[in-house]
Amino acid sequence: MSDIRVLVADDHALVRAGFRSILSGEADIDIVGEATDGQEAVALAAAHAPDVVLMDIRMPGMDGLEATRLITTDPELTGTKVIVLTTFDLDEYVFGALRAGASGFLLKGVDPTQLVDAVRTVAGGEALLEPGATRRLIEAYVSGEDNTHAAPALVLPESLTTREVEILTLVAGGLNNAEIAERLVISPLTTKSHVSRILSKLNARDRTQLVVLAYESGLVTPGQATEPPLGP
Repeated sequence: MSDIRVLVADDHALVRAGFRSILSGEADIDIVGEATDGQEAVALAAAHAPDVVLMDIRMPGMDGLEATRLITTDPELTGTKVIVLTTFDLDEYVFGALRAGASGFLLKGVDPTQLVDAVRTVAGGEALLEPGATRRLIEAYVSGEDNTHAAPALVLPESLTTREVEILTLVAGGLNNAEIAERLVISPLTTKSHVSRILSKLNARDRTQLVVLAYESGLVTPGQATEPPLGP
């Protein structure tokens, strides 16, 4: 198995040095670059195609939100995942970063073991955030008084079947594949196939993105029960 290639983007040298010190000590992780702002992060990502970018949200010049959007929409960087870094978990910009394509977020004060686990999780193709945690984050943001960063409503594609919409609603409620299968009385393998098709149809990177899109489309709203009636 090849090493996990990581790019660190933060305007504080001490933060970058700390992450480098922690991650460089792992046999399966390589630091391929360090960026001091969003523009440099985008350029280094294009040059090195890292597996994971640790992206500070608030940086001078191009911030982490725009850099995340440019990286996650680059067709040459489909294998690159972004973890956004923040100082508190209900930062309104975290939601913007998730909407821009980030796979999750980490607090800057995270302990070394959690940092390493997060990098490995995202590099392995899994979402860093549990859908339920993503849901709580989004609800806290969109329920607040300041909705100036809210995106226009997204229209779900007509190609989504009734069953797929049902499953998307359950994903947004924080259910995993086994729980969805039990709820809808279908096999876990069938559930996994449905989720894969939903990801493809919505051009989403992971389940975290599905939760964001469910809220963006109005399929679910803050405080709404997200479990549809039992299916046949």
